[in-house]
Amino acid sequence: MIDLTRNLAGNLIDDFHLLSIRVYYEDTDFSGIVYHANYLKYLERGRSDYLRLKNIHHNELGDGRHGQPMAFAVRHMDIDFLSSARIDDVVTVQTETRLVKGARLILSQSIFIEKIILVRAEVTIAMISRDGKPLRIPGVIRSALAKPE
Repeated sequence: MIDLTRNLAGNLIDDFHLLSIRVYYEDTDFSGIVYHANYLKYLERGRSDYLRLKNIHHNELGDGRHGQPMAFAVRHMDIDFLSSARIDDVVTVQTETRLVKGARLILSQSIFIEKIILVRAEVTIAMISRDGKPLRIPGVIRSALAKPE
């Protein structure tokens, strides 16, 4: 049987992740251009699949498999909208780790079509407990996300 989910989460290449996403009608505004808030969704998908391919699963974090129940929460995002995608385009989301320290993870992300960068973002994510308090990122997760030296 054919595995239809094989590349659904994108691909890890060296120390970064690539995820291709097709732009659908629902992603666009009245002019056929991607509505700005939808780029945030594309970035979220890129981050989630990056973690998934690094064997870090949101449900396992929430279940407490790494100590106590925990979750990642976006704390800060710097974003530049440089160009636009349109209906039927295929955009690629690139995600890579910039820093893992304490309770903080900083990821660099971009969305592009071929070599044209549409969006650049630097995202600061905090590891938090169920009651929203910062938690040190567990060693196994820290190791999985660390940049190769």
